Amino acid sequence: MKKYIPDCITSMNLLCGIIGVVFAFKGRIDISFLLMLGASAADFLDGLAARALDAYSDLGKELDSLSDLVSFGVLPSVMLYNLCCTCMFGESWVCWVPLIIALASGIRLAKFNVDTRQTDNFLGLPTPACALLAGSLSYYVAADPASFLAQWCAGPVFIPVLSICLSALLVSEIPMFSLKFHADDPQSLKNKRMAFAFLVLAAILVCVICSLNWSVIVLLVLTLYIVKNLVYAIVKI
Repeated sequence: MKKYIPDCITSMNLLCGIIGVVFAFKGRIDISFLLMLGASAADFLDGLAARALDAYSDLGKELDSLSDLVSFGVLPSVMLYNLCCTCMFGESWVCWVPLIIALASGIRLAKFNVDTRQTDNFLGLPTPACALLAGSLSYYVAADPASFLAQWCAGPVFIPVLSICLSALLVSEIPMFSLKFHADDPQSLKNKRMAFAFLVLAAILVCVICSLNWSVIVLLVLTLYIVKNLVYAIVKI
């Protein structure tokens, strides 16, 4: 029975994504984001369970990709679509632009499944990172509609441009370090993770001191992750 445990956990990822999409269409961005976090936890735990139980399977690999497409592709797209419609007080053609994230996520996941170069690190933005950034932004704006981010989202530029940028990062060849630890990781990768850990702690302190909504921590951490990897790519570290 142990070989089915990782697949059951992966199924919880898919279930959270499906229910999250339903709530996103109903305008309950808060519940959708919490379900996205639940899907992220399941996405982490299924791999952990597979390694611990040595229960790898082709079925689990395919199920994981399909689950990620829903939870980290379709769900953030719908959340940003709803956010765009809400902030602009009506549906406009620009509100449909965030849906390209779902398309880019599908391409990203398909590439990952056949790309042998992405065993230790990633090429392109991982779909969970993209989803959590979009989800935390949506949650924060819904929780604090008077914030400066809400004012930006009310315009016809910010969300569409953000969606295009995230989609481009998803399908790009930009190297991005993985946060999954292995015993034989090179020291340079460990140093990158350590530097990132200090930035995460700094972000948490800033949010606590400034009494910001907890979702800002997720938003800031994911933004730092993207910026840090872009800097590494530019200076070729």
